[in-house]
Amino acid sequence: MMDVKPLHNERDYDWAIREVSRYFESEPEPGTADGDRFEVLSTLIKAYEDAHFATKHGDPVDVLHFAIESMGRSQAELAGLIGRNRASEILNRVRPLTLDMIRTISQEWNLPIEALAARYDLAGAYA
Repeated sequence: MMDVKPLHNERDYDWAIREVSRYFESEPEPGTADGDRFEVLSTLIKAYEDAHFATKHGDPVDVLHFAIESMGRSQAELAGLIGRNRASEILNRVRPLTLDMIRTISQEWNLPIEALAARYDLAGAYA
């Protein structure tokens, strides 16, 4: 666990996400060296996300816009994950994100589920 370090910036955060992702297929047993490393990395990631994503980037639609504008993602990529019309409707606050959409986006774009699952106002028919 000597390579675990504080997360000071997005590069550190991306490194931690890559490291912890290795454990998703087979979560290590608690109390083992890998289990401890997984727990520490998860705690560091959550603290970083709480400090930098949830409050900084606003509601789920703001988080998606941030990912598109600042993280090299695109509306076309979002459409590939959840459907073209849905992506447009969500970004325009006409349709809410579903749990399946939230899970898919979180996994594929490495965004915290909490940032995508928060309540937000809609402007359209679903409001």
